[in-house]
Amino acid sequence: MNITLENTDKAFIEKAMSAVADAYRMSILQQILQKGYIRCCDVVDLTGLSQPTCSHHIKLLVDSELIECRKEGRNNFFTLNRDNFKKLSVFIDQFAMV
Repeated sequence: MNITLENTDKAFIEKAMSAVADAYRMSILQQILQKGYIRCCDVVDLTGLSQPTCSHHIKLLVDSELIECRKEGRNNFFTLNRDNFKKLSVFIDQFAMV
């Protein structure tokens, strides 16, 4: 099976693959998967990194469209964008096909 990607899909795949290719961002994604959401202060506790560095990692994940932000009062809750993970999965799965 040969999947043809449009330019918009190519740009998404490139950003998404780059975003997940970092140990800290992978741990953030795994924490969201387990918990359902994460807040920026949770990322500081999870990674031990400074708040500005954590904000940078979260921004990269948001910009890659792999996570989404929901504001509640002063808190930002970040959740997985499951539809975009499905798109990424379809792209990766093609390499496993015989």
